[in-house]
Amino acid sequence: MTNAGAGTGLRAGGVVGDGRYRLLAQFGVDRRANAHFWRARDGQLNRDVALTVLAGDLADQAAAGAAGRTLERAMHAATFAHPGVARVLDVLNIGGGVVPGEGLLGIVVAEWTQGTDLIDVVADGPVPAATASRLLEPLASAVESAHHVGLVLGVDHPQRVRVTPDGALRLAFPGPLPMATLRDDVKGLGALLYLLLTGRWALTAGPETIPGAPTGPDGTVVAPNLLRPLVPAELSSVAVRSMEDTAVGGIRTSAAILQVLDRVMEAEAATAMFDRVSDHGPGEPGAPAEPDDAVWTTRKPVTGRTHRRKLGVSMIILAVATLAIVVWMVTSIIGFFAGSSSSSAVGPTAVTTTTTQVAATTTPSTPASTSVAAAIPATPASVKVYTESGTADNAGKVGRVNDGDPGTVWKTDLYKKNFPALKSGVGIMATFGQPTKLAEVDIDSPSQGTVVEIRTAASATPNLADTQVVGQATLTNGHTVIQLNQGQPSQYVLVWITSLAADGSSYESGIAQISYVAAQ
Repeated sequence: MTNAGAGTGLRAGGVVGDGRYRLLAQFGVDRRANAHFWRARDGQLNRDVALTVLAGDLADQAAAGAAGRTLERAMHAATFAHPGVARVLDVLNIGGGVVPGEGLLGIVVAEWTQGTDLIDVVADGPVPAATASRLLEPLASAVESAHHVGLVLGVDHPQRVRVTPDGALRLAFPGPLPMATLRDDVKGLGALLYLLLTGRWALTAGPETIPGAPTGPDGTVVAPNLLRPLVPAELSSVAVRSMEDTAVGGIRTSAAILQVLDRVMEAEAATAMFDRVSDHGPGEPGAPAEPDDAVWTTRKPVTGRTHRRKLGVSMIILAVATLAIVVWMVTSIIGFFAGSSSSSAVGPTAVTTTTTQVAATTTPSTPASTSVAAAIPATPASVKVYTESGTADNAGKVGRVNDGDPGTVWKTDLYKKNFPALKSGVGIMATFGQPTKLAEVDIDSPSQGTVVEIRTAASATPNLADTQVVGQATLTNGHTVIQLNQGQPSQYVLVWITSLAADGSSYESGIAQISYVAAQ
């Protein structure tokens, strides 16, 4: 049996918990407690779980004592149930599921939270104030409920939090720091709100991938509405005051935060009939990024330059098609009258000659019509991430492959071993409105070396063995056009990734756009 190594050697494919949990992908590290956040597979119950793995040396009494306190608090949290917190399933310690010599001090096992990393959401830019309020409200409600029964949740690190498919922040990796207090939860809520509004982390501990919040001459954090003027002053104030010392006017409770969040959402509902005003024009550089499909279950209206570019292309195709039809109609009318005139003037012999001339005239219009038809893409009604087992990779952002914007990229999870070491592959299943025969698939990807297969299926959730390979290719950096073997029309087409692009010692692939072209 292969173990996970000595704490810092935790790796995808290794097992922990006396061999029960196989590590799949890492989602962050809280350096303050040497806590590593992993998605793992429970080999006994055949389900995905979230692991907070406490790494350290058992001989280090201080570290072992701190880990013990965290495990104890996690056990108390197992009795707490709220939609804003992943349910604790088990707590493992030395001799109770953790094997001595693994370099681990304990593991908190929780249910796996579907959705998207909070880090990925803010990586595209801050979100609108009302959206930030809607995202944070369920987690703030969980903190308020936990505090009423004396529990500290530990919401003071962004990589412990994920965004659910229905657009709510959720504590996905429970296990508060040993010395964390109720006040630390309130500070964490303020820092999360600040992160959503500005894209910056305002507390000292956080991932290196997120820039820190700017501070003024007195060392205090710059208010969000000074960085983004359209942030409501009350919301900006609550973000900053939640992190301040309560002795100088800081907010003490999550209830006060909830009141402000509710008012912001009510104000948005009252003005929902009006378009949102932005600091910048739609699609312009510096415009606040709109939250993507990881937050909303329905697609947002498409606006900006990308939409205008797509509309322009559609208009050009329509104009060419119209011109082809006009040419055909004109030549047909000319041929008809020419044929009638010749027939009445010279009799049957001339009719044969005239008919031949009309056929020769109308023949060139046929390729024009065919060319226009070939240029019209086949657009799927929906796309989703397909996987044979485990959790779908980055499912909340799969809409990026079909949004018409090559600047947005859907990515797989980051793996320590390439396929098929941990899973056979991962793919994107496109569902068309009706069975469609495709001639080619164009994949725009920045991940050179990714190997894909194009497969047709009988349903949107088939067994991979029941799908049919109709094309395959190794992707280049940019567009790769894959010609397909034209069989029967299919309503379901799968882009199946069988090998990921190498990224140093890890493996990950991204797809910006997938375009489908129907056969003639």
